[in-house]
Amino acid sequence: MMRRKWRIRFILFIVTFALVFGAGFSRSISRDEQTATGVGDKQTYSVTISMVVDNSKRSFPDGMDINHNPYLEYIKRNTGVDIQLTAPPFNGYQEKLNVIMASGNQPDLINTGDPAWVSKYVAEQALMPLDDVLAEYGQDLLAIFPEEAWKAVTFNGHIYAIPSLTEVAGNEIIFARKDWLDKLQLAPPTTLDEYYSVMRAFAYDDPDGDGLRDTWGLTIMPAGLARTAPFFGAFGVPRSVNQITEWKEKNGELIYSGILPETKQALAFLAKLYGDGILDREFILNKNSSFEDKIINGQVGLFSGNWFDTRGPILANKQKDPSAEWIRLDYPIGLNGQSGTAERDLIQSYSVVPAGSSHAKEVIKVLNFIAGKGYRDLKLGFEGEVWTRVNGVMATNFTEHEKHIYRGTLHALADPNDEEVRKERLDSLGLQYELNDNVEFVLSHVLRSDFQGAPTPSMGKYGAKLLKLEEETFSKIIMGISSPSEFEEFAKQWIRDGGWEISNEVNEWYRDQQERDRQEAERKS
Repeated sequence: MMRRKWRIRFILFIVTFALVFGAGFSRSISRDEQTATGVGDKQTYSVTISMVVDNSKRSFPDGMDINHNPYLEYIKRNTGVDIQLTAPPFNGYQEKLNVIMASGNQPDLINTGDPAWVSKYVAEQALMPLDDVLAEYGQDLLAIFPEEAWKAVTFNGHIYAIPSLTEVAGNEIIFARKDWLDKLQLAPPTTLDEYYSVMRAFAYDDPDGDGLRDTWGLTIMPAGLARTAPFFGAFGVPRSVNQITEWKEKNGELIYSGILPETKQALAFLAKLYGDGILDREFILNKNSSFEDKIINGQVGLFSGNWFDTRGPILANKQKDPSAEWIRLDYPIGLNGQSGTAERDLIQSYSVVPAGSSHAKEVIKVLNFIAGKGYRDLKLGFEGEVWTRVNGVMATNFTEHEKHIYRGTLHALADPNDEEVRKERLDSLGLQYELNDNVEFVLSHVLRSDFQGAPTPSMGKYGAKLLKLEEETFSKIIMGISSPSEFEEFAKQWIRDGGWEISNEVNEWYRDQQERDRQEAERKS
């Protein structure tokens, strides 16, 4: 009898032990030993990959986070790959990537928007060439993305990144308060001189009718001198977010646009605006939020903005001031008839695989799904939740759209920027915002860089330092702290501090490209 009781107790102990610790044992088993099948509502995976992504301050609904949301589950379920995401803070994101690369615990994928960063780590042999794994597991990726995109991620004859394309290959568009123009009996400006006159009136002639001098003719951003591209365009100078890639051909040689004489002329124009009290005297303190606040609060009646700002600060200003009316302006035309805005880089971001990863195959399978079969759902949101069709036309549920805006972090890992999807999506957000019209307007006025190659090694080595030098020098010239003659000294220092190496590499690419073009022309003749 005692022996029987002992047996029962022993069996109960074993059962209890299994229930309490069994899950812990299963978690200690490597992911490669687990199955990739779902049991009930629970799915297990044979492999887990880790990804570092830029979430760009996107928020999540209550109860969700970057690793627990229906769009990530959608990708995992359709690829059979478990995914663990890490999203470093938006501020300091690139610095965090450097820390990660220096650590002994690198992820299987890193996403970055900085081409110079990619170039730097390719040169250090810290990233994996992806040609072979793409050929076997990334057929959709190879077919969907254009040849130009693959050229932009090819270094030393090998593909080192999966591209994600920029939605709009142009960076700025100018908007103005039409109600202010009407009040002051001014026509929409077209030439640079007319722009000056309008902006001066907006600063001095009380366009808001409050009897105070509390408005500016223009405000800009100090970081990279953003929101100035159309004014540089009036002098034939492309100026973009990734400024180090902007080059112009002069006498058979590519010259960096930041050291062109025409750039000095554009700076002189902006310096005159500042000196005459037309350009916002506090622009040097602007962050994106304070820049937009000045538009929303009616402090600025003309600015160079994003093509989607009709749904952003302009809409917010109209909601605050129902009498506000905004129009899109033609780009200012300079003395030599030049105008336009800089081309944005074809590539919006780069997904790279650190050299130490053992899961490149799974990374490519995931990106292949994101850019291929999963693209519409990730870009547009799930049909029936984020959007529906009304009389054959796509209609977006804005509440659900904003609720699941985080999905942009996922589709941005490998976005082929399908034009039809883009048009359908933008129209569904509201025809009154003229988003597709704005996009087409920008695309028809793009000033292209004459350098279209992959970032060079020296761009990665010197780019950040040179851009900092440029930003500081140009801001001082605009504010009158430095004289215009400082521009020549800046150009010399730019060359001394690594610019000459970048120039050599860019022009080597240019000569090779000319030779390839010549051979292609001969082949076709």
